[in-house]
Amino acid sequence: MRTDPVLEVHLPEDHAARSLAADARRGLAATPKSLPPKWFYDARGSELFEQITRLPEYYPTRAEREILAARATEIATVTGAHTLVELGSGSSEKTRLLLDALRAGGTLAQVVVLDVSESALRDASRALGAEYPQAQVTGVVGDFTEHLGLLPGEPARLVAFLGGTIGNLLPDERAKFLASVREVLKPGEWLLLGTDLVKDPATLIRAYDDAAGVTAEFNRNVLHVLNRELGADFAVDSFDHVSHWNPDAEWIEMRLRSTVSQRVHIEALVLDVEFAAGEEMLTEVSAKFRRPGVTEELAAAGFALTHWWTDAEDRFALSLARAD
Repeated sequence: MRTDPVLEVHLPEDHAARSLAADARRGLAATPKSLPPKWFYDARGSELFEQITRLPEYYPTRAEREILAARATEIATVTGAHTLVELGSGSSEKTRLLLDALRAGGTLAQVVVLDVSESALRDASRALGAEYPQAQVTGVVGDFTEHLGLLPGEPARLVAFLGGTIGNLLPDERAKFLASVREVLKPGEWLLLGTDLVKDPATLIRAYDDAAGVTAEFNRNVLHVLNRELGADFAVDSFDHVSHWNPDAEWIEMRLRSTVSQRVHIEALVLDVEFAAGEEMLTEVSAKFRRPGVTEELAAAGFALTHWWTDAEDRFALSLARAD
């Protein structure tokens, strides 16, 4: 019998506006300047990212899908999960590979999807409810850095954090995040983690600086967001997209480089920001991983790595870890 999806809202209506204002004030006043990557993703940014995932240079989405297509049944068998908790939109083909495997294994009872966007969650929950009528679908409007403890779900739970998104967190943030996931789970429950792997810098840089310029437009989209939401007057075309491999930190840095000396006014913040010609603003860090490091970070948070799978070219990895 089908049960209508449930939506739980843990963020106030003005959460996004207040968070954007606080992040912009803090990041634009810093040296060097920076903005968090989550502000790429308005409707246009999300559309651009979907285009990026289909580009020939951008391998992570295809590589992760390849692993899931090959291993979803094994994941379902090993975990016996009754509840799949996805930290993300819940609308992707990759999620459905897991859900199909859990359904085929006869264990799927509940789907819980956490996202900051209420509208995205409503659409995703409705679609999932129609496709998996035997499962209770719950959308949770919240921030995975704050609201994991409020997640519902019937044990045994499998938390999926896919797409290499964990690479957008700095090491201290990753440690805090993994510890918070472990705190939510009971011993014997599961975390499925997607991590992009260290590889030759040329391949990495191409993945974040495609020939068609889609990633450059995606990067500059954060300036459109600031202009629209905060009344800023960024001259968007006066910023170049930069993709840089940091070999010491083993991560890609996306930056925006001002091509001219300019002053930007941000009306909502009553703030003027000076950019020198050639000055760069950090907009994203995307860490790349090695198996020993992933194992160590999981262990520090209270997880035991039980399975490690990569695609055929060893570009991307899925880790299945059990809560100790």
